[in-house]
Amino acid sequence: MKVGKRYAEASKAVKQKSFDVNGAFDALLSLPKAKFDETVELHVRLGVDGRNADQQVRGTCILPNGTGKSLKVLVIAKGDKADAAAKAGADYVGAEEIVAKIQGGWLDFDVCITTPDMMGVVGRVARVLGPKGLMPNPKSGTVTMDVVKAINDAKAGKVEYRLDKGNNVHVIIGKVSFGKEKLIENFNTVIEALTKAKPAAAKGVYFKNVAIASTMSPGIKVTITA
Repeated sequence: MKVGKRYAEASKAVKQKSFDVNGAFDALLSLPKAKFDETVELHVRLGVDGRNADQQVRGTCILPNGTGKSLKVLVIAKGDKADAAAKAGADYVGAEEIVAKIQGGWLDFDVCITTPDMMGVVGRVARVLGPKGLMPNPKSGTVTMDVVKAINDAKAGKVEYRLDKGNNVHVIIGKVSFGKEKLIENFNTVIEALTKAKPAAAKGVYFKNVAIASTMSPGIKVTITA
């Protein structure tokens, strides 16, 4: 695969097999910078088998320093809950009419929150929202009667982690402009959440591979013992 000069230089800079947490973020932030504020992501391969129900890993945590991204929040609700959502700062609030809008191709939002009584309506667009990672789910706190808390959590930097088919977890942990200290705080928050979420049925090494990367950087391996 042909790569650009910038990427090739960055790859040479991180050719060491693995770094401790401090060293990993030092390496990441020392790489050549892009012309925009790059997003930083954490990628983890876990020692679980997601095909088994008792080895699923899924949950949420609130990053102490946020994600650096301003999220657009949609709340699908009626009555008092819809009014409360609007007052709490939801970007969009609606019911059947907004579901119809989604059916027409509208997806200008980052988080979708709904109340339990509206799940039948939201189910009409499950095939649209599901693949986009936007389908409300009780486990992620996006199906709830407390829509105000859900909105506040989303705006404060709440992130969801869940296994993909390869038993990997991918989570945004901030922007390059955050600097080392804030990125490490966010990193540690996710690692702690994943540690607490370790299934009892998981055996052997749990954190099989941990890496961080910015939008334009190669992956940098991080040594984690658990």
